[in-house]
Amino acid sequence: MGTEWTDRIVSERMTVDREFSTRVQSSRFSSQEWSLIMTATEFEIENPEDLETARMVANTDKIDQILPELENVRSQVGAMGGAPGGSNDSGGGVLDSIKGALGMGGESSHDAEREAAEALTQEYAEKLQARLEENGRWEGICATAAE
Repeated sequence: MGTEWTDRIVSERMTVDREFSTRVQSSRFSSQEWSLIMTATEFEIENPEDLETARMVANTDKIDQILPELENVRSQVGAMGGAPGGSNDSGGGVLDSIKGALGMGGESSHDAEREAAEALTQEYAEKLQARLEENGRWEGICATAAE
């Protein structure tokens, strides 16, 4: 699938990026983690030939490839004392590290991260589609995607 239509929506993406930054701040992801997630996400238009059913979707098939890197980002932030929350229980990080080393709980956290990333990127895709519709560009973008 060509990316010609994605090249035509750069200004809308920049606008949605700015507007969505508040949403990212209230999510479980830092802005650095969100950037990483977005590099692994491709936006596609399902049914671009039919405006009634056409919709923008986030293809997150590559998210699994960056999940280990998300953990690296978190551990670096934690090592610099930037871990969010600031609770007085400093043992939690050590306990989590031990659990991870023993193979306990690691996979479920990956599942939770993947699900959260998929939900947030789809929410982004819906906002981007809404922006294109508001600007009267959705029909043209669908036509380009359908070619």
